[in-house]
Amino acid sequence: VQLQAFGGGLVQAWGSLRLSCAASGSGLSISAMDWYRQAPGKRRELVASITRAGSTNYADSVKGRFIISRNNAKNMGYLHMNGLKPEDTAVYYCEADLEKYGSRRGDYWGQGIQVTVSS
Repeated sequence: VQLQAFGGGLVQAWGSLRLSCAASGSGLSISAMDWYRQAPGKRRELVASITRAGSTNYADSVKGRFIISRNNAKNMGYLHMNGLKPEDTAVYYCEADLEKYGSRRGDYWGQGIQVTVSS
């Protein structure tokens, strides 16, 4: 079982980035997925969540700018980040509640990926 995140990088303010998170392993499916971020010297914070049914929630700081989505057929989740601000600079993590052949397997974290927004 593996959860891998990718897609970070350096972007100018008001630019866009898409983060992706893929679950790999036979029989796996994503039940729910969250994206977190942690800026230097700050606590890790929940940025966005999506349920199996597609219901979403966002931190107030990203509402209207970020969109969380998922592709169940590909076992992938995404965080579309628009209107990026320097304060969005952080290491981003995906976290997913995974099932294997329909039974809960547990919570898994992808590796952190750096997002840097220059002013």
